Amino acid sequence: MADALFDLPPEYVALRDSARAVAAEVAPLADRVATVDSFVPEIRAALAGSGLVSVVVPASFGGRFEKVDSLAVTVVREALAGATAHADSMFAMQGIGSFAISRAASPTLQERWLPVVGRLDAVPALGLTEPDIGSDLKALSTVVEADGENLVVTGTKSFITNAGEADFYCVLGREGDGYSLVLVEADRAGVGISHPYGVIDHHVLGDVTFDGVKVPSANRIGAPGEGFAHVLATLATFRASVAGASIGLAEAALREAMAHAAGREMFGTTLSRIGGVPEALAMCWTEIEMARSLAYRAAAAAARDPEANLHLSSMAKVGATEVAGRVVDRAVQVMGRFGLVRGSTIERLYREARPMRIYEGSTEVILDSLARQLMKRGLR
Repeated sequence: MADALFDLPPEYVALRDSARAVAAEVAPLADRVATVDSFVPEIRAALAGSGLVSVVVPASFGGRFEKVDSLAVTVVREALAGATAHADSMFAMQGIGSFAISRAASPTLQERWLPVVGRLDAVPALGLTEPDIGSDLKALSTVVEADGENLVVTGTKSFITNAGEADFYCVLGREGDGYSLVLVEADRAGVGISHPYGVIDHHVLGDVTFDGVKVPSANRIGAPGEGFAHVLATLATFRASVAGASIGLAEAALREAMAHAAGREMFGTTLSRIGGVPEALAMCWTEIEMARSLAYRAAAAAARDPEANLHLSSMAKVGATEVAGRVVDRAVQVMGRFGLVRGSTIERLYREARPMRIYEGSTEVILDSLARQLMKRGLR
């Protein structure tokens, strides 16, 4: 009975097995896709064919669960990120970019977009950050203005995942004294895409400009001024899944280090038995399992009540991303000069791990928020 408390329920085990099968299918593409900045058709086809993306929309719109389930998303991301960050990002953004629609959009918008998102027939994006605005979203300059039966969106969003590939953008903008979230279709007049940045982990990323873009008032997601509530709900639901992706990546790095240490012979034995290498490998394993335990707990709690358990999701995100950074760094150290080879798997993992401590809330920003909560509410 005690062991059952720490096992995934059968439906999540089956989901994990399906995700691992897709990960194995796309893994041979990992090195090639690590150098591209646009969607890779083979990976999109594999994800779409698997049905995995259905977990990011509610059952009433073709989803696998009654509502978007944080633990399901976390389990899938753990498997995919161990194979390639490209597949992980493509999967995750289907949910992150569309969750506000599931939560608060009109039935018309939900019927129009959620079924096709769940089949990966349409791609969403979430427009939050701006050229001069990152974590301090309340300082954003994008404006939403009512114009009769339309809304007019003006501004620039920066470092937007899926920019150029998305069929629509959920855009956070200032509307009067509040902030609203508006769905803007990618083919609307006045939407522009640019790619001014190349990041260390090749990513589908760009800037999106909205030059007086007109959309129907019905494209507002929820009521005027509710935008931040929908963004917070999105973070509360999906932040724990970043921990899952970090764990999958860390395990992949540990496997690389183990294979090298077991096959490298020196001083009459293998590297796995020399100096600090055994300790490094064991510590990697220990930290991965610790991170997984917190990630699953946080994701399960978020599945029950996302906003009430955002502190757990935040802890899981910080803990697992920091673990991934340490594990990959140790793996490079264990592999010595072979860990420094450009184009190697460990080099790719090293680059993929580093952004995880920044996106969807940097470690420092999250810790600051957690510290304020701790001092206000105390330990419980």
